[in-house]
Amino acid sequence: MKNVSKEKYLEKAALLSRDEAEQFFSRMDKKLVRKLDEHKLIPVEVLAIQLEIEDEKLKEWRERFAEIKARSKKA
Repeated sequence: MKNVSKEKYLEKAALLSRDEAEQFFSRMDKKLVRKLDEHKLIPVEVLAIQLEIEDEKLKEWRERFAEIKARSKKA
């Protein structure tokens, strides 16, 4: 994870409400949960990583959807 984006996501994670944070924790990958359980990372760092992962997945999904939409217009 890049330092610049890490700071951005750390700030976002720090601003999450308790309910929002719990939602992100519930969607977390097992590897991230393990890092949190083993005290390698603090909760806000884990949330920041999860936020970044979800942003990347959303970006990829939007790109694929745009491609599908463009192909359907051609047909």
